[in-house]
Amino acid sequence: MAGTAGIRVMFTGGGTGGHIFPAIAVAEQLREMEPDADILFIGTKKKIEERVVPAAGFKFKSIWISGFSRKSIKENLLFPIKLMVSLFQAIGISMGFRPQVIVATGGYVSGPSVIAARMMGAKVLLIEPNSYPGITTRLLERRAEEIHLMFKDAVQFLRQPEKLFITGNPVRKSLVSINRDEARKKLGLALDSKVVFVVGGSLGARAINKTIAASIKRFAEEKISIIWQTGATSFDEFKSFSSENVKVLSFIENMNEVYAASDLVVARAGATTIAELVYLNKPAVLIPFPFAAENHQLMNAKSMVELGTAVLIEEKEIDVKLFSEVVSLLSDGKRIKVMVENLEKAGGKDAAFKIAGRVINACKYGNFS
Repeated sequence: MAGTAGIRVMFTGGGTGGHIFPAIAVAEQLREMEPDADILFIGTKKKIEERVVPAAGFKFKSIWISGFSRKSIKENLLFPIKLMVSLFQAIGISMGFRPQVIVATGGYVSGPSVIAARMMGAKVLLIEPNSYPGITTRLLERRAEEIHLMFKDAVQFLRQPEKLFITGNPVRKSLVSINRDEARKKLGLALDSKVVFVVGGSLGARAINKTIAASIKRFAEEKISIIWQTGATSFDEFKSFSSENVKVLSFIENMNEVYAASDLVVARAGATTIAELVYLNKPAVLIPFPFAAENHQLMNAKSMVELGTAVLIEEKEIDVKLFSEVVSLLSDGKRIKVMVENLEKAGGKDAAFKIAGRVINACKYGNFS
């Protein structure tokens, strides 16, 4: 597909890693396939995209928009003004950049950005990584030519099935599978031990952290090693649990090493985590964040359970169920093997490649297929 120089692609999405990392994954793949592509991200300031997009080597511009606040009524009263100002900001950016295609991955920033790019004649491709589509995807559905989904379950919530593709959720190229034994040696873990990776997201998950802390001695008795990402805000509280078989970490840079070393993952059910589990064929115990927007993490977890790739424990039950479920899974090699086989069949591992290819087609030939 290489050839035509100067294709112009805009990406938008942000607020959380679940929105921005799929966009970066497609942008990286697009840059590899079309080195001369002109790529620009639109996001918001003081959110994750302002840091990670430039770090990935892409141009970044911000607009004022932000989501509704649970804490400040004053902030919510400003929303209509922010929306209008952000639309004009996005129109100005789009007039200067003239995108041929805009790829939107969700978050409030996607709304003004897509509308503005559409006004400049850009074609619209949406990526929806959750089992229950976010409000931005539902609002922008009619403006898009294509919508790429992670889960088939999402189809029932959208009204234009001719636009829908079950493609998977794009994963960054840095997340590559590596040798299990080498990963364990780097982390100082026994090659013959059972290893559980506990992760609550970059900020951690307090309920999960407390339950793991309460179960550390019992895990040791079962000869189960733990790689435990507490999150930065909780690290000082739990770092004393570190030992030869318990690796307590604030943040993990080399996620592929930790995944490779692990037999089982205990995690939230955000879109990025789900995509990584599928991409690397990792069985999991999923504990959805109960206050996620529209309870989408619970629906993500249920979709994974239906695929036979994970176990679901609701947060209110983790004190009772988490330890016993982890031990049960790790002691049943046949059950783990079936989960891995189901993950291998889940598909979606080439999502970034497929979507980037369709974007290039739209830039060159005026249509995605």
